[in-house]
Amino acid sequence: MVQIERVCFYVDDSLRWRDWFARILGFHPVASDRHNHTQTEVVKQGTIEVQLSSPLSAKSPVAAFLDRHPPGVADLVFRVGNLEAIVDRALALGAKLLSPITASGSLKRCRISALGSLSHTLIENHDAVSVKPSSSPIYRAIDHAVLNVPAGGLKTAIAWYQSVFGFQPQQQFTIATDRSSLHSQVLVHPDTGTTLPVNEPTSETSQIQEFLDANRGAGVQHIALRTDNILATVDRLRRSGLALISVPKTYYDRLCKRELNLSPAELDAIASRQILVDRRPTSPAILLQTFTQPIFAEPTFFFEIVERRSRWIGGQLQAAEGFGEGNFRALFEAVEREQIKRGNLK
Repeated sequence: MVQIERVCFYVDDSLRWRDWFARILGFHPVASDRHNHTQTEVVKQGTIEVQLSSPLSAKSPVAAFLDRHPPGVADLVFRVGNLEAIVDRALALGAKLLSPITASGSLKRCRISALGSLSHTLIENHDAVSVKPSSSPIYRAIDHAVLNVPAGGLKTAIAWYQSVFGFQPQQQFTIATDRSSLHSQVLVHPDTGTTLPVNEPTSETSQIQEFLDANRGAGVQHIALRTDNILATVDRLRRSGLALISVPKTYYDRLCKRELNLSPAELDAIASRQILVDRRPTSPAILLQTFTQPIFAEPTFFFEIVERRSRWIGGQLQAAEGFGEGNFRALFEAVEREQIKRGNLK
């Protein structure tokens, strides 16, 4: 078992970012801790938990991270079924044990190094009870987390997550335009469906290379927040002042020619909000996505908002699994347009 339990950001001011997550994304502050050299705030929305840590002194590990990288995701916390076995496999492949295994009753935890400066805190607790949110959340769950690695590092990353955690390769994408290109491998855990797409640049002008340069190494490019109603969620986010990617009208001109089983009114509502729509060739279920602009000063981390809309076909519910290449290309082209605006792509 491997599930994303929490996303840990290292930032310059955790209080300011706590307020940003509450005001812009609709998260709720749930915990605060001021410990020696580090200030930590925890916010939550539904089952999604985000930890925001900032340094109080140069002795803070957050300060060391921010000396090497811009603000971003420093740790993806995984809930696992067999912590010791995962640690043994990780150490055998050269990972470091960043914090030792500790146990308190049925709860075990530790932290290991991963790609670049990214780490994974591992939590094992077989007595934990799943608690459902008391009210209808804006976001249902973390849909997936996307990692960017340097050119030539994709096979190593795939092998590492496969060997250590048991992820399995699923879809592959190679996206290229006249300006830039990338290669992506989607990893899915067979027990939980936890999904980690991994990207590498295949051109010096690739948006993945832009991320790697700005981030000064491998890291988490974006986190996808799954919602049950992307139209309402996008309306809410725009009212809060969040900037989302723009989609040209030509995208929707092409969309009208595809078999998506959407009414003209639905297509109009989607187009007016500049939401991407796609489906896999083997399934009638559709995937609706949009993406924020980078939330920090550097062109690094952003959020994705995604709705997976299932369809009843022949008395069976067809789930919207995986990713559509059309949306992947549309996102790639949208980020290219932002690269041009930033002057990083001619």
